[in-house]
Amino acid sequence: MNKVNKKTLQFTAGVIALIVLFFISMLPNLTRSVWAQFPTVSIPTVTSSPRGLYIRAIGDVETPLNVRSYPNSTSTRVGIFLVGQEAKAYGYYGDYVMIDYAGAPDNRGWVVLNRVEVFGGSLPMLQPPPTETPSITKTIDPTLAAQFIITAIPSRLPTFTEPPALQIPTYPAEVGGTTTGGIPIGYVIVVLAGFGLFLTLIAVLRRG
Repeated sequence: MNKVNKKTLQFTAGVIALIVLFFISMLPNLTRSVWAQFPTVSIPTVTSSPRGLYIRAIGDVETPLNVRSYPNSTSTRVGIFLVGQEAKAYGYYGDYVMIDYAGAPDNRGWVVLNRVEVFGGSLPMLQPPPTETPSITKTIDPTLAAQFIITAIPSRLPTFTEPPALQIPTYPAEVGGTTTGGIPIGYVIVVLAGFGLFLTLIAVLRRG
């Protein structure tokens, strides 16, 4: 074998060795290839359910919306509804709309219709609700009420003792005035008067 053939064989063997090494280096990449497989079972599709009717409170932020147990302004207030707050709505009656509200009777409360925005459709008109019955009967505690009863103390007025009956002395009536000797006093007076006139006359004559 000459030198040319030996070089050709060596060159060919080297090329074959390089080709083998190249394929060997490519084998890890081939083993890492993963072919996608479609699932054999059906996967349920998740769809969003419609929210339905709901309301949102509007108006002045500083003025919360009263939630009442009955659709009128004189019924019991069961809570407040803040501006921007939302709740499920069922329908309206008069000027009020029924909403979900925890703490109200049957978890249903009423808010005034002109203070809310309605979303999800038109509100249906509801039948008149039953008349509100107070949950607490207001009674007066007699023990507590007795503490505020003021008993009037009678004032001590000056006492008055009626004086004894006035005893008026009585005198026997005299039929006529007489002297001790039985001579009437009138005669004595006339005599003395005449005697006095007589003495007066004598005195006048003596002076004359």
